Amino acid sequence: MTEDEFDAFYAAAFPRLTGQLYAFTGDHGEAQDVVQEAFVRAWDRRKSFLADSAPEAWIRTVAVRLAVSRWRRARRWLELMRRHTPPESTPGPGPEHTALVAALRQLPQAQRLAIVLHHLCDLSVEQVASETGAPVGTVKARLSRGRAALARQLGTDEADEPVRKEGGRVG
Repeated sequence: MTEDEFDAFYAAAFPRLTGQLYAFTGDHGEAQDVVQEAFVRAWDRRKSFLADSAPEAWIRTVAVRLAVSRWRRARRWLELMRRHTPPESTPGPGPEHTALVAALRQLPQAQRLAIVLHHLCDLSVEQVASETGAPVGTVKARLSRGRAALARQLGTDEADEPVRKEGGRVG
């Protein structure tokens, strides 16, 4: 089958097959999807496609099988979801978390990024420098200024906080 013949077959058969699959699935979008997928599969074998005695029946059979497979997959997913019910309630963030996020938002972006990468992601100063493209001295300055600003905003004394060594470990 040439490309032009396949295009003509597609133009003639697609609306009819979509209508048939719509009656089968009850969902027009789903019907279009499975018929389209069946045509994609037929395209891969178009050279021998017209040799089949009933190419439209082949497309319809593939589309029906695709629809059934989708139903089975959806049913298995629903069964899985029923077995693994979510917890009754998920606790919200605590006041410390909320205050920290609000304080971080007040920092300039470069300081905030350095603080997050170093303290929350446990990257060393050198790793933060590599990831941000800033010199090590600049990262150290951003960390120092960011920690001081956070201490002011959170009302804590920076001396009370544990000192983090290279690699994010408390020392």
